This record gives sequence, structure tokens and C-alpha cells, in this order.
Amino acid sequence: MKLLFDLFPVAAFFIAYRIGKSFPEQSAAFVAAIFGPVEASASFPDLIAVILATTIAILATLIQVGWLLARRKKVKPMLWLSAILIVAFGGMTIWLQNELFIKWKPSLLYWSFAAILIGGQLLFRRNLLAALLGSELPLSAAVWDRLLWLWAAFFALLGAVNLYVAYQFTTEQWVDFKTFGLMGLTFVFVIGLGIYLSRHVKEASDA
Repeated sequence: MKLLFDLFPVAAFFIAYRIGKSFPEQSAAFVAAIFGPVEASASFPDLIAVILATTIAILATLIQVGWLLARRKKVKPMLWLSAILIVAFGGMTIWLQNELFIKWKPSLLYWSFAAILIGGQLLFRRNLLAALLGSELPLSAAVWDRLLWLWAAFFALLGAVNLYVAYQFTTEQWVDFKTFGLMGLTFVFVIGLGIYLSRHVKEASDA
């Protein structure tokens, strides 16, 4: 259930984009009714779909935050950061009618994660992963440090790959990659880390 909640804006963006592509005239009329007419161009169908999807994703993210606040639950910093970025860059995509802003959002989010992990380690000598998960995973300090740098490098790589796809492929291909490719890469990375950590958890338990 938590996974579905976390993926709600991602799924909403993908579904709304597909609806926008499948029903371009209706989507264009809907977008024009809310934000005004969109300037016609060669990328008009994609831009309409992106504006529609971005609008829905912003609403989905705000619903997430509002739901947690209404239930007096803590909104995690990652969600706050994601909400700020999607409102800011999604808003610029809608206002300036330029899909590049929303394409940058995943990269900036991943790079922010990497910067937070690295900054905590280098500036404050604090391993944030160990602080968050140390009570659940009995690992040595050296393994925690290795784990932090692996995650930081992975986040930095995801940000770079996202921009590569955004600039080198079509918008439709980028949407598919954003929805399934980034998630697939993360899944493979987590599985690999799980295999790596299983040995160290066993060693810590035996010690």
C-alpha cells in the first residue's frame, strides 16, 4: 500500500500523458480552458500531453502532502523536496509552455539526494543512511560508508541518464523511461545491494 502511495504522482503523470496523446483535441481544449491557448508548433501534441500530465502530477503530489498533513502524519523530507521541485519546474513547464523544465525535475531530485548524502558525510561527518536505517541493519561503519557512496553515485548517475534520455530521445520515449526505466534501474540496484549486504549482515550477526 505504501508503494502505491509513493508512486501515485508517477502513475498519475504517465496515465495523464497517455490520455493526452490518445485524445489530443479534447486535451488541448481542456488545457486551453484552464491555462489559455497553447502556441501551435511541431511538438504541439506532445506539449499538450506534457502540460496535462504535469498538471495532474502536481495535483497528485499536493494530494499526497495534504493527506499526510490531514492525518497528522509526518511528511518526509524527500516528499517535501519532490513537491517543491514539481510545483516549481512543473509550474514553469505550464507557464512557459516548455516541456524541458519538467524533464529536468527528476535529475534535480536525484542530484539533490546525492548532494544531501555527500554533504552530510563530508561537512558534518554524519552518515545519513546509517542514521536512518542503523537500527534495522547491523552493519559496520565501513560498510555504511560504502553504502552511502554507492547510493550517492547511483543517484548522480540516474540524474545524468535522465537528462541524456530527455535530450536524445522523443518526449514519449522519455515519459516511458521516466516511468519504467528509472524504476527498473532502481530495482536492479536495490537487488544488487541486497545481495551485497546479506553477507555483511550475516557477518555482523555472527560477530
